[in-house]
Amino acid sequence: MDHSELEQRSAADRQRARPSDARRRQLWRTADRASWVAGLTLALSSFMGWYSGDSPEGPTLSVLGWNTGTAGKLVFVVGLAVVLLAARRLADIELPRSVPESLILVALGTAAVILVLIRVFSIPDELVGTANRAVGLWIALGSAAVIIVAGLVRAGEEL
Repeated sequence: MDHSELEQRSAADRQRARPSDARRRQLWRTADRASWVAGLTLALSSFMGWYSGDSPEGPTLSVLGWNTGTAGKLVFVVGLAVVLLAARRLADIELPRSVPESLILVALGTAAVILVLIRVFSIPDELVGTANRAVGLWIALGSAAVIIVAGLVRAGEEL
């Protein structure tokens, strides 16, 4: 076996060991789609019931995330920011190279997780004893986690 043949074989081995470009693009598109869908879901979760239960007066009580104070409103803003980040990409507006989009996604997702966890562990004073955590709160937490994972996948692809 001569030297050129060895080089061709080693190049072929490296090519097989590396994921194909099509596979990488598919993973990238999946992370893109997951990030904007999770951002939209996070924004909409502010208008879902975060707490529900029985009121002392008798009727069933349901409190939207928006009505839980600043945290619920900030969750909406974070979700909207993730959607706008995806829309920016569709409009071909580039971010500076020093600020990778994956880092922004991870930061926004982390902020959303912290805000939602505050509401998971801290029920507003007006609702203590009358309301339990509802499905909208868990949807918000799951959406925020998906945003973090999508940012991490994109960061892995950028490396």
